[in-house]
Amino acid sequence: MPLCGDGIRGHVTEPVLLTRVVLKNYKSIASCSVRLCPLMFLVGPNGSGKSNFLDALRLVSEALNSSLDHALRERGGINEVRRRSAGHPTHFGIRLEFILPDSSAGHYAFRVGAKPKGGFEVQREECRIYAREALQEDTFYIVNSGAVAGSNPAPLPPAADDRLFLVAASSRPEFRLLYDCLTRMGFYNLNPDEIRDLQPADAGEVLLRDGRNLASVLNLIAAESPPAKARVVALLAKVVPGVVDVAPRHIGNKETLEFRQKVGENEAPWRFLAENMSDGTLRALGVLTALFQSSAGGRRKKAPLVGIEEPEVALHPGAAGILRDGLSAAARHTQVLVTSHSPDLLDDKSISDRNILAVSNNNGETMIGPLDAAGRDAIRDRLFTAGELLRLSQLSPDENAVKGTPESQLELFGTG
Repeated sequence: MPLCGDGIRGHVTEPVLLTRVVLKNYKSIASCSVRLCPLMFLVGPNGSGKSNFLDALRLVSEALNSSLDHALRERGGINEVRRRSAGHPTHFGIRLEFILPDSSAGHYAFRVGAKPKGGFEVQREECRIYAREALQEDTFYIVNSGAVAGSNPAPLPPAADDRLFLVAASSRPEFRLLYDCLTRMGFYNLNPDEIRDLQPADAGEVLLRDGRNLASVLNLIAAESPPAKARVVALLAKVVPGVVDVAPRHIGNKETLEFRQKVGENEAPWRFLAENMSDGTLRALGVLTALFQSSAGGRRKKAPLVGIEEPEVALHPGAAGILRDGLSAAARHTQVLVTSHSPDLLDDKSISDRNILAVSNNNGETMIGPLDAAGRDAIRDRLFTAGELLRLSQLSPDENAVKGTPESQLELFGTG
């Protein structure tokens, strides 16, 4: 299981895109500052706010892929995004600290404020890629309310107060890699009904959030990385006994999935279309495809980070170990964030306390942080697995550590 700062089971290279995330006034999250590993489980009860953490990251990707206005409208407008509380915060903010594939590090942050009648403005946006050598200068820009206040290199394109400036800055090679990484993050809440429906074929370069283009993506993986396709099918066969292959099936100008599965004593596998497969089978295939889509080579876009909400839903508890193996294997080539409240998924001593962010909710306010001392010690001393602690309701955030987070770690802007 990949960890922060070290490797086990022969794993040394850590595919971490986001090293730390700071959120302020995002939905139920008043503030948080958390460090991330290659594989992270966000664990907490239903309604605690786990999905809100992933949604903040998804908003960044969607705002850069389309527009900030579109991303906010998809969530009901800024008044549904900024936290509701007695203090009436009028803004929300996000800070992402990152390591890019070329090993450069930096941070990207913005604060969005509410205006009358549902309007909004980007009050401040800051991007800084740190210099690698002492005599070199950082690459950066600072934008205040639609005006570039400083940058290196200069000049940069004009800014606007209703959109994220990184879109425009990505025309410069210095910022393009960061833009590509953030726009290619994938976040999944798979819908078996959408996967079953006949779909028009597409390029299949990245799996869509609900999984509707699963056939196209799986087809491209098979063409560009047969070992990745074989890994997906092998893991699926452990979840659904008898499965020997899955491939696209074209029907007119649309496509679906065709499963080949051994049934009874029949020597030749039977063929089943996606419409005949269970929710659990389709979700399992979608999860595995989302995880391994980045292991394909060639011209495929890479997903440097994959977030999946409750991957264990509709799966038999006995399949949790197989799913966990898939998550761990995928975390060798892409960062994986998972929300879960499944003890079976976490029931493995290779899962460290550093792989877990505990989430709780008190009077509508979400707290996200590392495990409390009792949970950390129990896992580190191998007295309990994380799954066993979850069954005992003993996976809780360290309130003292969260409430005692230094203000410097909660700042959106600056080098920190």
